[in-house]
Amino acid sequence: MTTLQSRPAPPTAIRPRVVARTGLYALLAANAVVVAVLFTDAGFGSNALILVGRLAGLYGALVMAFQLLLVARLPWLDRRIGMDRLTSWHRWTGFAVLWTLLAHLVFITFGYAQLSSLDPVDQLVDLAETTEGVLRAIVAFALIVVVGAVSARWARRRLAYETWHFIHLYTYLAVLLAFSHQVAAGTTFTASTAARAYWYTVWGTALGAVLVGRLVLPLWRNLRHRLRVTAVVAESDTVVSVYVTGRDLDRLPAAAGQFFLWRFLTPGRWWQANPFSLSAAPDGRQLRLTVKTAGEGTAALRRIEPGTRVFAEGPYGAFTTLHRTRPDSLLIAGGVGITPIRALLEDIEGHAVLLYRVTAERDAVLYEELSELAAAKGAQLHLVTGPADPGLLAPRELARLVPDIGDRDVFVCGPPGMTAAVLRSLRDMGVPKRQIHFERFSLAG
Repeated sequence: MTTLQSRPAPPTAIRPRVVARTGLYALLAANAVVVAVLFTDAGFGSNALILVGRLAGLYGALVMAFQLLLVARLPWLDRRIGMDRLTSWHRWTGFAVLWTLLAHLVFITFGYAQLSSLDPVDQLVDLAETTEGVLRAIVAFALIVVVGAVSARWARRRLAYETWHFIHLYTYLAVLLAFSHQVAAGTTFTASTAARAYWYTVWGTALGAVLVGRLVLPLWRNLRHRLRVTAVVAESDTVVSVYVTGRDLDRLPAAAGQFFLWRFLTPGRWWQANPFSLSAAPDGRQLRLTVKTAGEGTAALRRIEPGTRVFAEGPYGAFTTLHRTRPDSLLIAGGVGITPIRALLEDIEGHAVLLYRVTAERDAVLYEELSELAAAKGAQLHLVTGPADPGLLAPRELARLVPDIGDRDVFVCGPPGMTAAVLRSLRDMGVPKRQIHFERFSLAG
């Protein structure tokens, strides 16, 4: 077999994810410096507790704005980092918001209590009653605590997505209340024209990004493309493919491996958004999604009539060929995780090996399609069957099936347990992290 060293790496080896991640870090660091400079220039009094509290509040506001940017679903960021990673960062910055705002509340309250000789509780009540904007800040903090509590893993597992999402929307109310508090009581707003301009720019950019990415862009794309269902095809007893067409689909910036949040506009489903991957590479004429009908909501897809209008948000995801670093690839799929892998196999260049992990051969969705596609592209297709057993995709077995695995990009998509086991095997085999690509779908944020 020809080795990698005889062929140049593709142009996408510039690692767009690293560029985007570094840019976000640099943006946050630069703004942290600006906040510190503006705080120093403001020349706040001499009480140390109040100084620390105000600085904590400013950094809490900055991180809150940054948190909005992470979940704005801006296409440039999403294609390079992926919604799953952006959502994870959003969650961790949420903890930073909670602790910085708690520090702001505690230090400010105790600082003013030192000056007034009131106890901290009475001092907080006094500030809420006499200082404009403080009561709004307390309400904002309470909302953030509630949202943080229901976002904890133990609570998130017990709530329906729609319930959790409705509660999570109160974050935006908390943001508006926090901003109004900063305008009313924030000394930085009165310190200088430059400080006011800076904070209006920060909040305007963050809120504007959310408005554009999550409302304006989806509305514009759906008005432009006017998506509708053309066919519903049963692939097996538990799997169905839905074909969608529309206007000017050749101008929809979708790529193999990406997914949409699909809303089928029928009386019982219009309010439900489900993340389903494209199961075929976009061809400019139609889109296809293939879904395992595991629950009541997905089972209803079988009954969707051709002609049904569709509202689709996206495309989303960084699980694409944009991140390739090697000419050849290994695609590893488990169960219905084959859908984005099948689209990637159609789109990917260079030699490809596909490992398809299922319990039994009858569970191999789209297997006939995959066989024909693999033959046409000169790819190798291995169907790995058997009950749940990490050994079937352990390092020794992967090395047997794909001897040159270290010279390939590896794309992994499947159930969480299988994905985690494969990632451990790849690490144990010394496959470089930059060559490993995976994505976890998430609607959080």
